[in-house]
Amino acid sequence: MRKTTKLEAILWSIALPGFGQLLNGQLIKGFTFIFLEFLINTKSSFNHAILYSFLGQINKAFEVVNYQWLMFYPCVYMFAMYDAYKSSTPNPPYLSFLPFASSAYTVTVGLMYSSKLHVGGVLLGPIWPPIIFLVPGLILGFLVRHLLMKYIKRPEECS
Repeated sequence: MRKTTKLEAILWSIALPGFGQLLNGQLIKGFTFIFLEFLINTKSSFNHAILYSFLGQINKAFEVVNYQWLMFYPCVYMFAMYDAYKSSTPNPPYLSFLPFASSAYTVTVGLMYSSKLHVGGVLLGPIWPPIIFLVPGLILGFLVRHLLMKYIKRPEECS
C-alpha cells in the first residue's frame, strides 16, 4: 500500500474531515470525524447558512444558523486536518500543530464576532468572517512556531 503524502492528506481532509484519516488507514478515526462533520453540519444548519451567504441573503443565514453547534466546527475541522497531516508524516516537524491550533482559535473568534463585523458598511454574515479569520490564524501560527523554533530548544535537546 502506498504511503499518503502530507499534501494529499491535508487536501482530502479539507474536502471532508475524516478523509485524510481514511487515506492513512485509520478507519475508526476517519469515520468518527466524518460522523462529527455530518452531526455538527446538520445540527448547526451550516450548509443552509453557506447557501444563503453565497446568495447574499445574510439575514436569512443568521436566522438558520445554530451557533451552539457551529462553534464546535472550527476545532473539529482543524484538528482533523492536523491529525491527517501528522499521521501521514513519519516524524512531524517540531511544533507543527501551532498553525492548526491558532487557526481553530481565530476562526472561532471570527464566528463569534460575525454578527458585528461589517466591511464597507456591509454585514458579512456567519460564514465569511470565519473564512477570512483563517488567514491571520495561519500566519500567527507559523510566526509563533518560527520564533519558538529559533529561540527555544526542543525538549529532546535539553536532555
